Amino acid sequence: MHFKKYKSILSPQNGMNIYRGCSHGCIYCDSRSNCYQMEHDFEDIEVKRDAPLMLQDALKRKRKKGMIATGAMSDPYIPLEKDLGYTRQCLEHIYQYGFGLTLQTKSSLMLRDLDLLEAIHRSTKCVVQMTITTFNDDLCRIIEPKVASTKERLEVMLKLRDRGIPIVVWISPLLPFINDTAENLLGLLNYCKEAGVYGIMFFGAGMTLREGNREYFYQQLDHSFPGFKEKYKKTYSLNYGVLSQNHKSLWKIFHDFCQAQKIATGNDKLFAYLREFSSASNEPTLW
Repeated sequence: MHFKKYKSILSPQNGMNIYRGCSHGCIYCDSRSNCYQMEHDFEDIEVKRDAPLMLQDALKRKRKKGMIATGAMSDPYIPLEKDLGYTRQCLEHIYQYGFGLTLQTKSSLMLRDLDLLEAIHRSTKCVVQMTITTFNDDLCRIIEPKVASTKERLEVMLKLRDRGIPIVVWISPLLPFINDTAENLLGLLNYCKEAGVYGIMFFGAGMTLREGNREYFYQQLDHSFPGFKEKYKKTYSLNYGVLSQNHKSLWKIFHDFCQAQKIATGNDKLFAYLREFSSASNEPTLW
């Protein structure tokens, strides 16, 4: 871990990344790609120095309330957050100044801040985005070795459901030849049904590979799935978009299931829902 000084904490679209890099160890992570110009080892997490104070200053100066989004490039609940507490401090400011929140994570550490998430949702709007990829937890431990298992993530979603906090699930990625099966997808979809999720982001069965994350992914294939690297190279060459051969059948399973269960779909519509801000009539009060 190391600190770095930044001039700002929010993007023009109110996106916020407190950390750069990650220690979850997911074998497919696109954030490793060279195009993001990370000048340090991916596991040597870069922390934006004074991030909570920077956010407080930015929110004070904003003329219009809106949704603050975090977790797009680095999970806000990587292990070091347990001791550093930057994400929690930022949530306190979001609540204090009457903004909404949407965050994306794979971590059960989020439950530490359940009180704040519920408070934000009572006063404005809070949506949690949870990524799940693999129904079989033994396989999950190989693909996502240092993060909460899928079963643990389900337990998190059930607690969010019980607090009335809406959930949007990302089922992504489904890795060709590994977890791109009907059995896996149906297992994940049934978890979503049990958790009463609002909607599911689904980009089809496949993944993305580009310089930086491709090399790491292939190293992990050699380690955990011998022979699969050659299969990927033969099937996909250097393609950026890597589409599963089961894509069409899995898409139909997804569409039919969500339609039957009345789960919201359509990535553009769900992104619009995440950006849409709503405010309660009463101003939030600090405890």
